[in-house]
Amino acid sequence: MPAPLHVLRFLGGALFFLLGCGITEAAPAPAPAPPRPPTLKISNSQLEPLTWADLDGWAKDDHAAAFKTFIGSCTAILQRAALAREIPPMSDALTQVCRRATAAPPAGNEQARNFFEKNFRPLRIATLGENAGFLTGYYEPIVDGSRTWSVDYQVPLYRRPSNLVASGRRRMESFPNKGEVGRRFGRRKILPYYDREEIENGILTGRQLEICWLKDPVEAMFIQIQGSARVRLADGSMLRVNYDAHNGYPYTAIGKFLIENGAIPRGEMSMDRIRQWMQANPEGGREIRGKNRSFVFFREVDLPANAEPKGAQGVSLTPGRSIAVDSALHVYGTPFFIEAELPIDSAEPNTKFRRLMVGQDTGSAIVGPARADLYFGAGDEAGKIAGRIRQPGRFAMLVPRELDPFEPGRQHVPLPPPKPAKLAEKEKAQEKATPVPLPRPRPKIGPQR
Repeated sequence: MPAPLHVLRFLGGALFFLLGCGITEAAPAPAPAPPRPPTLKISNSQLEPLTWADLDGWAKDDHAAAFKTFIGSCTAILQRAALAREIPPMSDALTQVCRRATAAPPAGNEQARNFFEKNFRPLRIATLGENAGFLTGYYEPIVDGSRTWSVDYQVPLYRRPSNLVASGRRRMESFPNKGEVGRRFGRRKILPYYDREEIENGILTGRQLEICWLKDPVEAMFIQIQGSARVRLADGSMLRVNYDAHNGYPYTAIGKFLIENGAIPRGEMSMDRIRQWMQANPEGGREIRGKNRSFVFFREVDLPANAEPKGAQGVSLTPGRSIAVDSALHVYGTPFFIEAELPIDSAEPNTKFRRLMVGQDTGSAIVGPARADLYFGAGDEAGKIAGRIRQPGRFAMLVPRELDPFEPGRQHVPLPPPKPAKLAEKEKAQEKATPVPLPRPRPKIGPQR
C-alpha cells in the first residue's frame, strides 16, 4: 500500500535537511601567481647587481651615439624574431626592448640615457674567480691589390674551396669559426685540410680560387687575423672582402716564437713590431708564419668603398662602439659598459676608457663572459691602436628588465675583493712577460645565433 502523503513530505523534508545542511557556498579560487620572469643563465660567470651610479663615467658618456649603434643591432634582432619559431629568453627580452626603441626613439643624449636606464639593469660580469675581464682590439686593413697576378702582386687571397666542409653544418648555415673542419675526399671520407705552410707553398695554385693578389705575404696574414679588408685596385676602385671559412686548425699566436728566438724583446711585442721583423726577414718570416697552421678563406662583399664592415650579426660595425664577444655566451645586440685604462692616445695605458659598447661581432679567440675585442675602424692608424690593446677591463652587462638576473633562491655571486698591492704588482709584471696574442678571424656575416 502506498505511503500516506504526509509521510512522503516528512521524509523529503528530512532528506533535504540531512543533505542541505552540509552544503556551503564554495570560496572563490585564489588568483594564480603572476609568472616569474625568465632567469639569466651564463655559464662560468659571476654576476653582481649594480646601480647606475656604480658605473664610473656612465653619466658623461655619449648615450645618443651608443643608442645609434644599438638601434642598428635592433634591425637584425627584429628581423630574426619575425622568422624564428622559438626565441631564447635573452633574445626575446632584447626583442621587446628593440620594439620600444624603434617605436619611440629618443631625441637626444639625455633621452637616450633615460631609455637605457628605464629598459635595462646593470650587472657586473666576470669569469668565476676573477674580478676583471680582458680587452683586445681589431681593425680593417686597407691595402693595395690586383685582380690579376703580376711580378708586383704575387700573394693570393683565396675564396673558400668547394671541398672544404665543417662537421654538423647545414647547407644554408654560415661556416662556423670553431669546430671540426676538413676536406672531402671521395664520397664519404673527410681528411684534414691543408695547413698554412702547404697553402703558402702553392698547393691550391691552379684551382681558380684567387679573389685577388697582394704585394706582401705579411699583409695577407694580418688580413686573415682581422677577418676583413679593403683592397685598393689599380683603377681606384675598392674591393671588399670578409671572412668566409677556415681550414680547421686552431690559431697560434706567433709572437711567442719571435720572443723565444730573441727576434723581438718581450717588452716591445706588438703587431707593428711583428710586421717590421717579417718584412725585414722574408725567409724567417715564412718559417714563423708556418707555425700558425690556421688559414682563412674570404668572400667578396658588396659594400661601398668607405662603409664600415659588417660583423657576425650582419650589421655595420661602429668604430669605438662595436665589440666582438663570445657568441656562445652572449646574444648579439647586448650592450656592455666597459671601464678600462687603454693605450689609445699613446703607447702607455693612460687613456681613460668609459664607454657603452654593443656586441655585434665574434671571433674564435674571444672566449669567456668578460672578454671583448674593441673595433677601432679601418686603416693604419686604427691598426696601430688596435695592436696595442691588451689590457684588463671591468664589464657591466646591461640586462633587459624583462629578465630576472638570478634563479629563484639563489643569491648573487659577488666579485672577489681587490688583490693585495704586492700580489697585483707581481701579476702585472708576469703579464708584461707574456707574449701578445693576436686576435683570431671573425666569422662570416650571418644571422644572430
